[in-house]
Amino acid sequence: MAIAASHPLDLPRQHLFWLLHIGGWAAYFSLGYLSAIAHDKPSGYWIVPLTAASTGAVATLGLRYLLRACWGLTPRRLMMVMVLPILASSAVMDLATRTVLVDFCDTCVPENRAAYIAYALSYIYVVLAWVGLYLGVKYYGQLQDETRRALAARTMAHQAQLKMLRYQLNPHFLFNTLNAISTLILDRDNATANRMVQGLSAFLRHSLDNDPMQRVTLRQELDALTLYLDIEKIRFAERLRIETAIDEDCWRALLPSLLLQPLVENAIKYAVAKQIAGGMLRIEAEREGAQLVLRVIDDGPGCDCLEGGQVPAGKGVGLRNTRERLSVLYGEASGFGVRNRERGIEVTLRLPFETSQTIGE
Repeated sequence: MAIAASHPLDLPRQHLFWLLHIGGWAAYFSLGYLSAIAHDKPSGYWIVPLTAASTGAVATLGLRYLLRACWGLTPRRLMMVMVLPILASSAVMDLATRTVLVDFCDTCVPENRAAYIAYALSYIYVVLAWVGLYLGVKYYGQLQDETRRALAARTMAHQAQLKMLRYQLNPHFLFNTLNAISTLILDRDNATANRMVQGLSAFLRHSLDNDPMQRVTLRQELDALTLYLDIEKIRFAERLRIETAIDEDCWRALLPSLLLQPLVENAIKYAVAKQIAGGMLRIEAEREGAQLVLRVIDDGPGCDCLEGGQVPAGKGVGLRNTRERLSVLYGEASGFGVRNRERGIEVTLRLPFETSQTIGE
């Protein structure tokens, strides 16, 4: 998975503030100094833009603490609270700057009260620009925090949903297996019972230790499925016949772990266990363009309740969980279908064809 490039606003908030604050006022001083040079101001005039920038930096620090203290107010009340402090900051900047400016400009001394008021407002656009930038950055940071929380909540919900779907092991399988082990012990077939217990232990350990968020290759998936089928072979012996048809290119394809297990379990439950002669289970995998197509086929009695290639609500928990896992993980890029064959049922899964090489790119 690609890692997104870091954004300047992803810096720690304190570091970001001082970077923008000092950098902004330094740029303001530089602009004033360059303007003075362009207008042939006398030597030493640099003290004027430096005083304006220094005073502005200190005054707006006070505005920052006031904004932080009033952050919970509505925008309208916040604006009302900040009017006087903004005017005062502009007046302080003008007073300090005009004190040094009069050494270079005799006509810059205010002659009456109206001139004092006009001069006091001369820096208000600078203060307003600072306040606007501060609010913009702070609101952006707040929006980013809310977005991260929403994404984290959505991710946690998806993970919880996947784990729930993944860990809904069919209790009938466990019950039947334990019942078969009990029967073998009563028949004093201890060797077979022991082999069945070991197989069940290996399967359950793999199921519970395996991360439902992890993806494995098709080869690993079928190796894990073999743990389950080995148990069922002991139960059904010659009644269970297994076939596979896997395209060579599909062995390295990635898919969610234990995706096929509930489908195989469902087929054994309805197509093998209910027939005296047992039945056949076939697993197919092929690549169709950018998709991996998996099929689980049986030769059982089929299902009369299929509705448009889907299992109706309340039936086929394993099939429904598999469909929901695909939907959560791949969305519209996945497909799930069930159809009756001339004899038996065919379940088809479609998901993006991905390998460890394509994921790393």
